[in-house]
Amino acid sequence: MGDPILHERLPSAPWMTPVGRKLPGIAPLDMAEWLIADEAYDGQMALRDRLIAEERAHVWAEVPGCEAAAAELLAMVLAHLPKGFSRSGDSVTRPDGVTVALASDRPLVVAARLVQEDLCLLQKPDGAEEHILTGAVLCFPASWTLAEKMGRPLTAIHIPVAQYDAGIAPRVQRLFDGIRPGRPLWRQNALLYADPALFQPATEAHPRVTPTVRPDYLRSERQCLLRLPETGAVVFSIHTYVLPFARLTPEQQAALDAHPIDYAGRSI
Repeated sequence: MGDPILHERLPSAPWMTPVGRKLPGIAPLDMAEWLIADEAYDGQMALRDRLIAEERAHVWAEVPGCEAAAAELLAMVLAHLPKGFSRSGDSVTRPDGVTVALASDRPLVVAARLVQEDLCLLQKPDGAEEHILTGAVLCFPASWTLAEKMGRPLTAIHIPVAQYDAGIAPRVQRLFDGIRPGRPLWRQNALLYADPALFQPATEAHPRVTPTVRPDYLRSERQCLLRLPETGAVVFSIHTYVLPFARLTPEQQAALDAHPIDYAGRSI
């Protein structure tokens, strides 16, 4: 995959606040702050484009019936693009200078070629107890595989996450049920990785080998949840940061010493 794509800094750290240190660590989000184009944009987007072109079966999936939600998601992405994008007719030029035709691919893929965030759609069928994953572009998986999770409910999606137990699962489903249009939510995790690569799929049968001592890299996902007003689908977006521990601020380092992340891979 070439040289690692690293961030210069971590804008926020979940271990810095009492809310962030507890699961699920949810907080309200201003819709204007949903999508971020940061210093890793060029590198991450070049990798996203390559993965979508060369590894499409591993990074994109949809189940029948999610087409309307995917189209609505693309429209929402276009309405909330951060600074640095320009639209001309039916195409958008990204901050890295790449122009993406809006009709060049499926709406979900087009949306994922515009923003750094991985994009997942979850919908709750009539009579179902849980939301299921109905569509996604997942270029930067943190040790899970899209094909295993597609079409499955939230409880199954979180296998083998130890913290997603009988106490957390109902709370998360109630959270999904309660999301309102225009009132997004966000949380952030923190993961310890020896390998800084962004594309790191792993299966349930063969999970990643977790470090026994603190490795060199911190991987952190800024996860946002929002409701699409027309289709009612829930969008789960993931903005991935990877950086060496040495790039944390002194304040972040001190707080991490006071509230350490489990070396065995427990995520905040």
